[in-house]
This record gives sequence, C-alpha cells and structure tokens, in this order.
Amino acid sequence: MKTRSIFKLAGLTITIGLLSFSLCNQALAGEKPSMKRTLLLENKVTVSGNSVNGKVIRVSFPTGFKTPRHTHEGPGPRYVVKGTLQVVEGEKTDIYSEGDVFWESGQSMTVENVGGEPAELIIFELAPGH
Repeated sequence: MKTRSIFKLAGLTITIGLLSFSLCNQALAGEKPSMKRTLLLENKVTVSGNSVNGKVIRVSFPTGFKTPRHTHEGPGPRYVVKGTLQVVEGEKTDIYSEGDVFWESGQSMTVENVGGEPAELIIFELAPGH
C-alpha cells in the first residue's frame, strides 16, 4: 500500500511539474520582445549655413598609438566601441572606455590608446555642407 502511495505522489509531482513547465513556456512564448531606447548623449548644435554634412567614421587605434594634435571638420558625439582612450581637447583631459559616449567640440585635440589592447572609436561628425 505504501509503494502505491509513493507512486501516486511521484506521479502527481511529475504531473504538476510538467503542467508548470507547459504554462511557463506558454507565458514566455506569448511575451513579445520590446525595444529599449536609452539616451546616451544630448547636445544642442548650431551650424552655420542651411546644409549640414553628417559623417559616421570608424577609427582603429593600435595599442599605445597617439594621434598628433589635430581638429575635425565639425563637432559631434563619439562612441568608444572597445578599449580605453585618453582624449586631450583644448585644456581638458578625459579617459573614456568601452561603451562611453562623449561630445567632441572641434577644438584642437589628441587621442591616445592608453589601454593594453587595440581600441575603436565611432565618430559622428556634423560639419557645414559644401
């Protein structure tokens, strides 16, 4: 008699487990993925003229590489894809790592890969149209 009760209890436990699993899968299958939107950076821009030339540029920096002092055609957001970069713009020095976003004003600057691996940067540049 005890053996039969144990089998009934085991069967009931398995049935409850399968039912729970089935309901859980149905709930997951019914969920729709949703888009996630995160504002990473915002900056008001005034550009002279009626036309703006927008560019998206990927820059790769070998380990230890440092650019000479330079400027870009226009300001814009910059996104660090990987690595660690030290940016000296004007008199300001900052260090940015993977996932960081920063605003470059267009002042004279240098960028140095200060991490122990290659680095990548995406430049979104907003310049007066030609």
